[in-house]
Amino acid sequence: MRENVLQRALVILAVTLASLYVILIGWRAPRLEDFKSFDQIKKNVATNIKLGLDLKGGSHLVMQVMVDEALKKMCDDNAEKAKAILENIGISVKEARSLSATQLAVTVNDAGRIAEARDKVLEDFGKSEWNATISGDTLTFTLSERVAQEYRRRAVEQAMLIIENRINAFGVAEPTLQRYGAEQSHQILLQLPGVDDPERVKKTLVLESNLELRPVDGTYRTYATLEEAKSAVGVRTDVEALPLDEREEDEATDEDGNALPRRNRQPKPDAPTAYMVVSKTPVVVGRDLRDAFAASGTVDGDGDYRIIFKLKDEAAKKFGEWTGKNIGKGLAIVLNGRIKSAPTIRGQIRETGEITGSFTKASAEDLALVLRSGALPARIVYLEERTVGPSLGADSIRQGVAASIAGLVFILMFMVVYYRLSGVNAIISLILNLVMLLAAMAMFGAVLTLPGIAGVILTIGMAVDSNVLIFERIREELRAGKAVINAVELGFDKAFITILDTHVTTVVSSLILFVFGTGPIRGFAVTLLAGLLANIFTATFVSKTMFGYVLSRSERPTALSI
Repeated sequence: MRENVLQRALVILAVTLASLYVILIGWRAPRLEDFKSFDQIKKNVATNIKLGLDLKGGSHLVMQVMVDEALKKMCDDNAEKAKAILENIGISVKEARSLSATQLAVTVNDAGRIAEARDKVLEDFGKSEWNATISGDTLTFTLSERVAQEYRRRAVEQAMLIIENRINAFGVAEPTLQRYGAEQSHQILLQLPGVDDPERVKKTLVLESNLELRPVDGTYRTYATLEEAKSAVGVRTDVEALPLDEREEDEATDEDGNALPRRNRQPKPDAPTAYMVVSKTPVVVGRDLRDAFAASGTVDGDGDYRIIFKLKDEAAKKFGEWTGKNIGKGLAIVLNGRIKSAPTIRGQIRETGEITGSFTKASAEDLALVLRSGALPARIVYLEERTVGPSLGADSIRQGVAASIAGLVFILMFMVVYYRLSGVNAIISLILNLVMLLAAMAMFGAVLTLPGIAGVILTIGMAVDSNVLIFERIREELRAGKAVINAVELGFDKAFITILDTHVTTVVSSLILFVFGTGPIRGFAVTLLAGLLANIFTATFVSKTMFGYVLSRSERPTALSI
C-alpha cells in the first residue's frame, strides 16, 4: 500500500507544482525577479489570471449596424450595373436609380424592348433573388425578403469581424464581442476591459476607410467653390468634383517662439476648401491593400506623419501598368470622399505608395489600422455606453474574495468539528481544488468575472458535498462492522458513481451556459466547469491518497477519526 500511496503522492505533487507554476509564472521561463517581493508575485498573478470588465474596469458598448445602408449601397451599385447591362445590348436607359434599400427602378427609352430588358437584367441579378414588375417604360426590381435578411446578417457578421480586427490591433486583453438582443435588431455588444483611452477606441471603431486612387482629370486645376467645379464637370458622367484637403495653416510657435512642425499646426477654421475634378473610376480601392502603417514625415521624426500602404500582388500589377502609361499625370488619393493629396506620377509605381496630409502620430496610426482591417459594410452607431471604473472593480474583487473566504472558513470549521481529523483531509482537497481551478483559468486564458467568483463559491460547495458523500459512506461501512481499510475502499467505490453522476450533469449544464450565454454567464460557466473537473480529481484521487497514507502507517488500523 505504501508504494501505491507514494506513486499517487508524486502525481499529486506534480499537479500541484505545475498549477502553482502556471499561476505564478505563466507560459515562460522563470526569472529571479518574479519572486523579489510580494507585490511582484501579486503582479504576476494579476497578469496570468485575466479579469473581466466588471472587475478590472473598462467600457461597455452596444452598437447597431445600419444594415439597410449597406443594402441601399448595393441597390445603388446594381442600378448602375443594370444600366451598363442594357446599354451593352443596345437598350438606351433614361434613368437608373435605387428607390429604397431593397428596390431599384430602371427607365428605358424604348418601351417596346422592356420585356427583353427585364429578362436580361434578371439573368444577371438572379431570378431567385430579385422580382421584376413592368409599368410603362419603367422596370422595378425588388430584392426578396429572404435574400435581404441574408444580406443584413452578413453585414453584421462582416462588421463584427472588422471590429474584432481593429480591437485586436489595440491590444485590449480578452474583449467580449458578440451579437446583442434579437437578431432583427442587428446590434453588437462590445466590452473592453482595462482600456485607458475609450474615446480613441470608439472613434477608430466607426472610422470609415473608403480609400480610392483616382486619375486627376486634365490639368491640376483647382476650383475655389463647388459651383465652379460642377460647371467644369458639365454634362460629363465619368468625372466628379471632390474637395481637396489642402488648407492654409496658422503660423504656430512654441513657448520659446520657435516654429512648430506642421503636424502640430491646426488649419485655419475659415480657410477655404478647394475642389478638384477626378475620374469616377478608381485605379485602386481599399480592398486591394495588403498592408498599411504610419511613418514620420522626416528621418528625425520632426514633421507630418504619413501612411505608407502596400498593394496585393494582382492590384500591384494593375497599378504598375497604369502608372507606367500615365507618367506626368496626376493621381488623386481619395479617402472617404475627400482628396488627401494629388501627386504627379514621376515613374512607374508597383506595390507601395503613401498618403500624406496633416496627420498626427495617433491619427496616422488609427487610419492605418482602419485601412488594414478594411471598410465597414455599413455605418455603426452607439446605442449604449457604460464605463466601469477600476475602483468599482477593485471593490467587487474585495467583496467577492471576502465572501469566498468567509464561506470557506465556515465550511472548514464545520468539517473539522463534524468529521474530526478527516475534515483536515477535506480542507487540503478543497485548497488544492481552488489552486487547480485558478491554474486552469490561467492556462486557457479564461476571464474571471464577478459571476465567475460566484462560480468559485459554488465550486467550494460542490467540493464539500463530494467529501460529505464519501465520509458518510465510510461511516456506514464502519457501522456495518467492516474493517477500517475495507470501509474506506468501499466508501470511495460506492460514492464515486454518485459523485461522477452529479458532476457530469452539472458539467453539461455549464457547457450549455458557456455556448449560449452572454459574457457574465459565460464567466460563471467557465469557473464552475473548471472547478468541477478539478473536484473529481481532488475528491476521489487526492482524498483517497491521504486516507491511504494515514492507514499505511499502521499494520492493522482499528480506528479512523471520522
